[in-house]
Amino acid sequence: MTDEPPLRRRPTEELPGNALQHPPSAQPQPAGAGADPADGGPVPLIAPRDGTPDPVAAPAELAEVVARFAAGTGPVALDAERASGYRYSQRAYLVQLRRAGAGTALIDPLPLPDLSALDAVIGEAEWVLHAASQDLPCLAEVGLRPRRLFDTELAARLAGFERVGLAALTEQLLGFTLEKHHSAADWSSRPLPESWLTYAALDVELLTDLRDALDAELTRQGKSAWAAEEFAALVRTGARPPRVRAEPWRRTSGIHRLRGARAQARVRSMWYARDQIASRRDAAPGRVLPDSAIIAAAELDPKDEKTLLTLPGFGGRSVRRLARTWLAALDDARQLPEDSLPVSPAVEGPPPPHRWAERDPVAAGRLARCREVVIRIAGEHNLPPENLITPDSVRRLAWTPPEEITEESVAETLRGLNAREWQIGLLTPDLTEALAPAASPA
Repeated sequence: MTDEPPLRRRPTEELPGNALQHPPSAQPQPAGAGADPADGGPVPLIAPRDGTPDPVAAPAELAEVVARFAAGTGPVALDAERASGYRYSQRAYLVQLRRAGAGTALIDPLPLPDLSALDAVIGEAEWVLHAASQDLPCLAEVGLRPRRLFDTELAARLAGFERVGLAALTEQLLGFTLEKHHSAADWSSRPLPESWLTYAALDVELLTDLRDALDAELTRQGKSAWAAEEFAALVRTGARPPRVRAEPWRRTSGIHRLRGARAQARVRSMWYARDQIASRRDAAPGRVLPDSAIIAAAELDPKDEKTLLTLPGFGGRSVRRLARTWLAALDDARQLPEDSLPVSPAVEGPPPPHRWAERDPVAAGRLARCREVVIRIAGEHNLPPENLITPDSVRRLAWTPPEEITEESVAETLRGLNAREWQIGLLTPDLTEALAPAASPA
């Protein structure tokens, strides 16, 4: 539990002790539920309880924050703001922290890229984040790596809440509304407006209160041990950067419309030309050239600047200035010999499920039965099926089951697919039955 007294929903409310505005025995509410309109509805939270702090941007200021947070107690609420959609990198452009006895700090990691001194004093505390997997990689880049954490979004999923965004949970469980209109802002811009800083500070204002409410709900449902396993897995793997895809250009939006390897080669050539420019500028690739423009050029294959600039997406001044770059990329693809054109990538793992009935009807039957098991057990425990086990794990198990179908072999296979022990315990008996040949339809 946090040592910081929670905010009160109303100045006139009197709550016993430090009780939260959420009874631990309350059932998760359906989507759209919030505070009772009869008592005035949720309260807009428009300013942090201690005011909006100035961003910390100098070593002396950081040293003061380190001292404050070393003297604080209880969990540490953290968040990070990136500039997705504006910048090529996924680095943090603002780091927010709050702890009882320390207050709130907003740290600018541009002039302060090494926060390991702060990590040293808060590292053994529990860190509270919302959707931790989004922020852990960029926090690790500045030297912040949790040893223990509580993810409020993941906790809400495990507890069966349908709306798991920070604003929705804060309203539903604590009775406060948070504005989220700066979530897609360009946090790399400087100076940061006061309203943005207030928004950022409010993102950590109630995290520990929300953590306590969700922890109580998980305890009531008997899911605390499940959550602990999930959080421990995030600590082990969450700071890893995203896996680099072998052929990232294949994810260009609209590529499915193209026919032929030569057209795909044009997409590939333009994609890498754009990526080099985006990386050099630290700009989001879509701001250099939208996917739709790449597809349009790959379809028409223009040979001259005049034709190129008539295509959708090539009208902007910065795009026009790079016309020779785009034409050179198209020419490179045009000059490729046949044996250098893209080929369909080897499929890793099972084929797409819609092809199972044709390729292996027995495996298709196994998959259907396994899916039924997952959906039923998830429903029994008020869980999203994807949080009980990943769909990819179900497909891999059904496509290539153990040679000998026993509970031990199925459990070991699930372990190899990175399933947690609580998931294995819930699923193994019924999945074993679903995989067994005797379970096949007559």
